[in-house]
Amino acid sequence: EQDTELRVALTTLLKELDKSLAEESDRSATVDLDQPIGRLSRMDALQQQKMAQEQRRRVELRRTQVRQALGWHAEGDYGVCRRCEEPIGYRRLKARPETAFCLDCRSSFEGR
Repeated sequence: EQDTELRVALTTLLKELDKSLAEESDRSATVDLDQPIGRLSRMDALQQQKMAQEQRRRVELRRTQVRQALGWHAEGDYGVCRRCEEPIGYRRLKARPETAFCLDCRSSFEGR
């Protein structure tokens, strides 16, 4: 039952990320520097563009991770830490279904 729940969560998350990417395409478009606006407005537009591009990069990365997790699920390897090969806890998978690492391994990566 938990396995099915997590697969549905991954599939739903993938759809949400795809929708988010479609909506983000307008915000990360190139700023027209020939547009007759003030210098501060142009700087603000460039900053908004950079923030939108970074958000898009993060969404694309998470989307890749979700697709990878769905592949692991299809192969029967879902929920196994890619580093220590121990099972990843259900609560962690519920919070972040695309995770590839158990909490201990993830913490050791971030501690470096």
